[in-house]
Amino acid sequence: MQTTMMGVKTDNIHPTMEPQVHLKDKKVKELVADTKRLVEVPYTATLAHTLNALVANQVVAVPVAAPPGHWIGAGGSMILESDKHTGVVRKHYIGMVTMLDILSHIAGDKPDGGDEGLDMEERMAVPVSSVIGHCLESLSLWTLNPCTSILDCMEVFSKGIHRALVPLDSNMENVAGVELVESASTYRMVTQMDLIKFLKGHEPELKHILNQTVHELSVVVEPVFGVTNHTKVIDAIKSMRAGSLNAVPIIESTNPTTEDHSLLVNGKGRKVIGTFSATDLRGCPVSQLQSFLPASVMEYTTSLLSVSANMAGSSPRELVICYGESRLGEVVDKLVANHVHRVWVVDRNGLLEGLVSLTDIIRVIRSSLLE
Repeated sequence: MQTTMMGVKTDNIHPTMEPQVHLKDKKVKELVADTKRLVEVPYTATLAHTLNALVANQVVAVPVAAPPGHWIGAGGSMILESDKHTGVVRKHYIGMVTMLDILSHIAGDKPDGGDEGLDMEERMAVPVSSVIGHCLESLSLWTLNPCTSILDCMEVFSKGIHRALVPLDSNMENVAGVELVESASTYRMVTQMDLIKFLKGHEPELKHILNQTVHELSVVVEPVFGVTNHTKVIDAIKSMRAGSLNAVPIIESTNPTTEDHSLLVNGKGRKVIGTFSATDLRGCPVSQLQSFLPASVMEYTTSLLSVSANMAGSSPRELVICYGESRLGEVVDKLVANHVHRVWVVDRNGLLEGLVSLTDIIRVIRSSLLE
């Protein structure tokens, strides 16, 4: 067949097709293309200022920046921000502070409660640099090169690392894993949730694994430790810090008078009635937080969450659950829609069987892409 285009005779012209790039060949730079600017705080910021930054930007962790040459970075890291043109180092990211770090400080560092005499204003006036490392997660600070493959990024996040900084103008190439040394003029934050949303945008390539059940994929983790509905908020925070847990299920107490509500309990086979999360406490006004520390977790979740959610124009967070026979795709949809990092797995009577976390979902999806 002959056609004429712009005065030029051509034969059998076919439109040029862009070669399809498969998911496993994509890079981290595509993952951070739509992420917001990096939210950070200076090392001199008070905890009150830091908490305000978390609330205003709807994030659960922020890197802490300090002048270069005065600090050792978390985990021995040396992650620097430098001028793009001169190379002069402007700041050193010395660590990451999470909501759980702040709550652990508020609840008191001493197991015996010996520092509970301090009032909330005094606790929130300390510099943020003093609480880096209160919890295990903030003891490390990682970067992921923008040229790192999505598969390698998935490997990092499948090992329990929840977030990493991405240097947009890094000079390093072909970096496979996380790095502790980096210098760049601009950074972005990439999280497990960012990765899950990115993977969700490529569902056709993942149809085979997303259609399998969580039990078939052996992605259900057990046992799961939680708190009872009679546990005090302050005890829940201390238990979460000790177990490096950002959220725990609230378990219906079987014997309110004899059960020890100050400790974590094995929730296997017990009724789940709610979730207590460090992230949810972010919405609590500092002025009210101290009065809620001696309250039970259920009193907190039912009263304050309703107030803060109504102020924000949204409904209180619902209990997010799934079943062993739920498809992985359904679980991913629930995680993204509710912006949570774990789903409780229950039986048809609402009794806890285990949990499915972002970490384990990323692990099984990566394994399927390697097959």
